[in-house]
Amino acid sequence: MSQINPNIPDCTIFLLAKAYQKAHGQFKAKLRPYNLTNLQHLVLEGLWLEEGVTAADLGKLLIMDKATISGVLDRLLDSEWIRKETDPEDGRVLRLYTTKKAAALKEELIALRVSANEELLSSFSHEEQVLFKRLLRDLA
Repeated sequence: MSQINPNIPDCTIFLLAKAYQKAHGQFKAKLRPYNLTNLQHLVLEGLWLEEGVTAADLGKLLIMDKATISGVLDRLLDSEWIRKETDPEDGRVLRLYTTKKAAALKEELIALRVSANEELLSSFSHEEQVLFKRLLRDLA
């Protein structure tokens, strides 16, 4: 993507949107061979952090609304990246787990995300990267 036209007003919202488009597009391209979207990858990483969570708890962890998490989970279930199991202590509760397919690609997919982050931030010094991430967390 080319540099932003200097005649565009200094608008933080516009700049954040452009940065998002760039980051999202780069990671989307890296995930394409796995038939995963960025959100699906995020959900898998959330489950790798805490296998056996409920959809509601995963949504809270990832700051995703119920409709969004539900759609992402349905697609991951259909493509056999995750599975649901009834909680043995409460049959009304469904718990989420990654499948063998996901487990086999876990390290590769995490490394892919790490390299995408490094690539995106490569023009920043270490100190700038730390500051940038802190500022993004503050905004989020």
